[in-house]
Amino acid sequence: MSDHGLSYLANCSIMFTEHPLLRRPAAAKAAGFDAIEFWWPWPDQPVPADTDADAFVRAVLEAGVRLVGLNFFAGDLAGPDCGTLSIPARAGQFRDNVDVAVGIGGQLGVSAFNALYGNRVADASPREQDELAADSIGRAAGAAARIGATVLIEPVSGPKPYPLRTADDAVAVVTAARTAGHQNVGFLCDLFHLANNGDDVDAAIAKHAGVTSHVQIADWPGRGEPGSGRLDLDRYLADLAGRGYAGWVGLEYKPTTDTETSLAWLPRQRRAARGQDPR
Repeated sequence: MSDHGLSYLANCSIMFTEHPLLRRPAAAKAAGFDAIEFWWPWPDQPVPADTDADAFVRAVLEAGVRLVGLNFFAGDLAGPDCGTLSIPARAGQFRDNVDVAVGIGGQLGVSAFNALYGNRVADASPREQDELAADSIGRAAGAAARIGATVLIEPVSGPKPYPLRTADDAVAVVTAARTAGHQNVGFLCDLFHLANNGDDVDAAIAKHAGVTSHVQIADWPGRGEPGSGRLDLDRYLADLAGRGYAGWVGLEYKPTTDTETSLAWLPRQRRAARGQDPR
């Protein structure tokens, strides 16, 4: 493993699943991480009960980790959904969620909110969905700015009819948002999704490192831990760092074994924050 100097965090929606959700922050801390990220913890609830939200906040605080990244409500990611912000029948769920997510984020030090774009649907044209998406992203950016956070736009792979497939696709949305005055919208460079979609990862990094606000990794094929596939992740991360990226690297992989064993590639001392504020 090369020493590119970037700090790692654990995605506790896809890692540490041996534990109930509220115990995963503590499990990540016990494994040596200072920081974590989560998908929206309630896939069927844009606005959870106050008691549930309070329990989530308490679990993170008591674990002594920082929640760096949090998805806005995106529906059932394990099922048919991949965001709601561009879907006319469901954009209200996204709007209802924004202030709740930012409220949680303000308590836990969240610096980035992933705004998944949403699938194409039969009852709206692509143009209608894109116009709605621009409005939704602008609203989210305004709310996130209140706590100094960024809104992330991500290309996604897989069989769902998700329109942002390449780095260029996602960065076009970022550019439009920034042109509209929302400078706190950035590119989420997920190396697995780019590779899985057949995008040129080297070219994407070279072209878009300057608007990259967060990075996530998993190996390809398979989406397992680094070393389980064929991606030269160290080289990609070193290239990002060399081009000025100094943010977090989210481990968003599906362990091929238990989570702790799957971390054998990453020495324990490299799991702690390096040059990042862990709180």
